[in-house]
Amino acid sequence: MKTLVIAGGTDGIGKALAALYLRRGDTVVVIGRNPDKGRSFLDAAHTAGATGRAHFVTADLSLLADTSRAADEIRTAFPAVDALVLCARHYRSVRTLTAEGYEENFALFYLSRRLLTHALAAPLAAAGHPVVVNVAGPGSGIELVRWDDLQLTRGYRGTTALAQGGKLNDLLGVASAQEYGPAGIRYVLIHPGVTATGFSGEYDAATLPHIRSMQQHAKPVEAALPPIVGVIDAPPAEPLSAYVEGRRIPVDTPDFEPGAARRLHRLTEQILGAGPR
Repeated sequence: MKTLVIAGGTDGIGKALAALYLRRGDTVVVIGRNPDKGRSFLDAAHTAGATGRAHFVTADLSLLADTSRAADEIRTAFPAVDALVLCARHYRSVRTLTAEGYEENFALFYLSRRLLTHALAAPLAAAGHPVVVNVAGPGSGIELVRWDDLQLTRGYRGTTALAQGGKLNDLLGVASAQEYGPAGIRYVLIHPGVTATGFSGEYDAATLPHIRSMQQHAKPVEAALPPIVGVIDAPPAEPLSAYVEGRRIPVDTPDFEPGAARRLHRLTEQILGAGPR
C-alpha cells in the first residue's frame, strides 16, 4: 500500500486522484485551504469505507508559514511518503499580494511546490520507489522567465503569471532531480492537457468567456488521470522526466538547462532572504 500527499486535492485532478487511491486501499493526505472541502473529503472517505486512510491538512499554500506547518505535520505523522503530487494553483487577473507580501502566483504555484519538495524529501527518500509529480505544464520556452522581475511587478497579466509559473516548475524539477535523484526520488513534470476542472481563479470580464469555453471543450477529469497514475505506480528510471498528455518529451534541451535552474535557485534564495516586497 502507498502513502500519497496531494497538494490541492479538494478539487479537480487532485480530488479525483485522491478518491481513486483511496478506493485502491492506499493512504491519502490532502492539503487544502478550505476546511469545508476538507470535511467533505473526509466524509466521502468515511462513506467509502476509507476512514483512517484519508487525512486532511488545512493550509493556505500561498503562505510560506502555512506550507511549512503543513509539511511539518505530514513529516511527523508519515515517516515514509511514496508520492507527492503538486496540483494547487489559482488564476488571478489582477496582480495580488499574499498576506506575507509575495505575488500570489509566484507564492502558490512555485514557492509552495519548492518548499514541499524540499521539506518532504526525507519521508520520500524513506519510501521504496518515491516520486514527486508536479502537475504544471512542462516544455515551454525558457524565454518565459522574467529573470529581473520574477514577481511581475511590471506588465502583470494572469496568463503571463501562469506561463512563467509553469517554466519555474520545470526548473524546480531540474534542480530537485539533481539534488534528490541520488536518494532514489524521481521527479516527474506532467501536463495532462486542458481538463474540465474547477479552473480555480478570479477572472476579469475579458477572460471569463474564454475560461467558460475551455471548460466546455476540455477533457473530463478522469481522462487526465492515467498518465499521472502511471508514473505514481511505476516511477520512471530517470531522476527527471516530463510528459505532455501522456507523451514523453525530452528534458535535455535548453528549456531544461541546469544553469537556468541554478540561476532560479539563487534568485529565489535572494528573494526569500530579502523578504516580501
